[in-house]
Amino acid sequence: MHKVWEIVPKKVRQINGESLSPAMRVVVTTKNFVGNPFYNGAEEIIETYKRIYNFDYKKCGCMPIDFDFKPLD
Repeated sequence: MHKVWEIVPKKVRQINGESLSPAMRVVVTTKNFVGNPFYNGAEEIIETYKRIYNFDYKKCGCMPIDFDFKPLD
């Protein structure tokens, strides 16, 4: 079963030439029905940010604490 999440950065972050802002909201579907979208190393989140914003989550050194998230289903 899948679960849909809205992921929103908490604040502006600029590191290693990468920029992240609260305007960069994404909707992510996780492969498993879990209580946290970051459960598997944030694979779906990393992929979605790369595809939509060309943002490198790992290069920026992001962590789950940098984001607010809520389930949409």
